[in-house]
Amino acid sequence: MNESRKINELKDKLLEHLNILYPHDVARECGEQLLQRIDRYNLIESQSDKLWDEKDIVMIAYGDHVKEANKKPLQSFKACLDELELKDCLSTVHLLPFFPYSSDEGFSVIDYKQIDPLLGNWTDVQAVGTHFDLMFDFPLNHISSHSEWFRSYLNGVAQYQNFFVETDPNLDLSLVTRPRSLPLLTRFETSEGPKHLWTTFSADQIDLNFQNPRVLVEMVDILLFYLAKGARIIRLDAIAFLWKIPGTNCLHLPETHQVVKLMREITNEVSPHAILLTETNVPHEENVSYFGAGDEAHMVYQFSLPPLLLEGLLTGTTGDFKKWLASVCETAPNTTFFNFTASHDGIGVRPLQGLISHDRFGHLLEAVRERGGRVSYKRNTDGSESPYELNITYFSALKHNDEKLHVARFVASQAMALALKGVPAIYFPALFAGENDEQGAKLTGQNRSINRRRYSPTEIGELLSEKLTAKTSFNQLRSLMRVRRSQKAFHPDATQRLLDAPEGVVAFERLDTTSGEKISVAVNFTDTPQKWNAPWGGKDLVSGAILEESVSLSPYQVVWIKF
Repeated sequence: MNESRKINELKDKLLEHLNILYPHDVARECGEQLLQRIDRYNLIESQSDKLWDEKDIVMIAYGDHVKEANKKPLQSFKACLDELELKDCLSTVHLLPFFPYSSDEGFSVIDYKQIDPLLGNWTDVQAVGTHFDLMFDFPLNHISSHSEWFRSYLNGVAQYQNFFVETDPNLDLSLVTRPRSLPLLTRFETSEGPKHLWTTFSADQIDLNFQNPRVLVEMVDILLFYLAKGARIIRLDAIAFLWKIPGTNCLHLPETHQVVKLMREITNEVSPHAILLTETNVPHEENVSYFGAGDEAHMVYQFSLPPLLLEGLLTGTTGDFKKWLASVCETAPNTTFFNFTASHDGIGVRPLQGLISHDRFGHLLEAVRERGGRVSYKRNTDGSESPYELNITYFSALKHNDEKLHVARFVASQAMALALKGVPAIYFPALFAGENDEQGAKLTGQNRSINRRRYSPTEIGELLSEKLTAKTSFNQLRSLMRVRRSQKAFHPDATQRLLDAPEGVVAFERLDTTSGEKISVAVNFTDTPQKWNAPWGGKDLVSGAILEESVSLSPYQVVWIKF
């Protein structure tokens, strides 16, 4: 296909979405500007049908998760990855926002195209990518109040007028979904007088106005910039809140889905190996809506997994988890789940909606508090508040009175994420069985800081040499990751089927239909031995033992039986 024909076809595809967002004449102009930006980066290449395979495992980390004197944190972080010999365990490193920022641990971005000088520079970011693919955050719903864009708006610069969502404070906005217990609108003094602007997450995070096509063009330009910088996965942060229409809940609006579809079209065309991941911490059915018809996100977070798995392992009951697992749909071609337990945020509980009873939910909150965790709340449309997030490390959340069982229970949780259909992710502190950082939470006054401890290389060395829980967890997780990466049955596109198992045991089958490779996975959710009749015998890839069809599972034991 010649170049001009490809460009015309892309233009037609973009207009399909732009005509829904804007008047036709505005859509045409916007389409031309988008094509100019695409041409500027010169990224157009032939399509590829490979997005992921069984080798894909992501590690989530801040650029300063490893800090030492007289060295940029990104350089220390890379050295740590090399020292820990993780290049045969991971495919991708998710560097959480590494831009200059003013609040929210990087998610209030001052400049999307610069590296925070306290962390390093673009050379340091790309050095991390020497042995790994890279995943970048793209907080596109809002920008920092300290950004040049916002300062220009306040000062009346014509180019930046209508870049933000001005709203009459007398409007009834009670239907708007609120992720935090903070005011939705914030008053600012501008060159034209006081204005009330939409600030979904905080007064320092000013929502961008995507109803202005110039905003869309600039944000697509940033997407292209990240692709040009080598991002394999781009995380669309807080995407669900993107489009605002008073009188609605302003969540998952059709226009938001059109923006995701447009970005997917562009990504497919200019960087076919790249992946768009939507971050929507909401109930399962709402979350998977971002797959569209296979034409929106390549991946969505499996947000129900962390709280549901935690509740099951704490109680030793598996009925709710099995019911959910059986209902998890097969995804369209070129789409899959992003499976995780721990991350830089807390454990979202909205995705538990409809999955466990009210009483069980209450017991989960109490169990987290007993283990030193905290509960964060969101504001509801009626003015009340409800739990939104559990702030605790996943290791601390799974605390058991017996230290060996504590480690076993935690490793079982990570093994589950590694085995489920999709691409798994491990949080950097979880590698070392990271415990609650009470001092960090007190220092910042932020609940989420309890799960965001930073380390020095010396501390990591001491943890892995002197602390049994950290050493055991690290070695077992590293072994599990290596095994997963060698098995085609764990390809993200391999099928998944729930298997019969007694209460207290969760079992499922992964099958790679191309090679015929098949693995049965079973996890004991209890602290007592359990019997499980496997559909076949074979080698347990975790222990190396040869197992018969009748399997005796020790407390929190995981088996991956290869047929």
